Amino acid sequence: MKTTNFKQNNSNLDYSNSDRPQQLRALALEQSNRGEYQAAIATITQLITNNPQQAVDYNNRGLIHYQNQEYEAALADYKVAIALNERLDSAYNNRANCYAALGNLAAAIADYQTALDFNPGNIRAWINQGITYRQMGLYDLALENFDLALLFSARLQGRIYGERGRTYHLRGDWNCAISDYQAAIAHLPATLASRRYQKRIEAWIEQLLKPLSA
Repeated sequence: MKTTNFKQNNSNLDYSNSDRPQQLRALALEQSNRGEYQAAIATITQLITNNPQQAVDYNNRGLIHYQNQEYEAALADYKVAIALNERLDSAYNNRANCYAALGNLAAAIADYQTALDFNPGNIRAWINQGITYRQMGLYDLALENFDLALLFSARLQGRIYGERGRTYHLRGDWNCAISDYQAAIAHLPATLASRRYQKRIEAWIEQLLKPLSA
């Protein structure tokens, strides 16, 4: 799964007038994390109704549409977000994920590159572009993206090592793949999402080692 950008604030839900937009964004994030996508969309739609000029809210609603596999609705929201703020790198990353899900990999690459032009520190865009290059069979370009992601930031190292390991694996560099898979597991934080991702890595390791034990 491609990594996404959801803008939110983690403060308590006190709903004072000045804090209400951030609180509603936090509520929408909680709802989407629970899989309550229609409730989350309704929450963000309330924000948009109150202030239709906030690009971040269209971006966030587009992300929830994407998570609910409503790709055309997601693309429509990302289009508005970008029209309101043409430098919103997270919207380009999220729209690229949507294009990739629809199989339009060339359009996805174009949007990832735009996101990185505006913000070279967008680690999610580096990871997602690397995954997309890998889907295209462009393994060297994919590896370059993961290498750059590791250079730019210490965040998401577990995910970066895992995806780089998968790229080495598919390219046939099994020793490099095993090394990166092990590094990925060592760097994953103790979260539910990371535990799910670790199971994926463990399945890749089993897949890699199975021919060797036959």
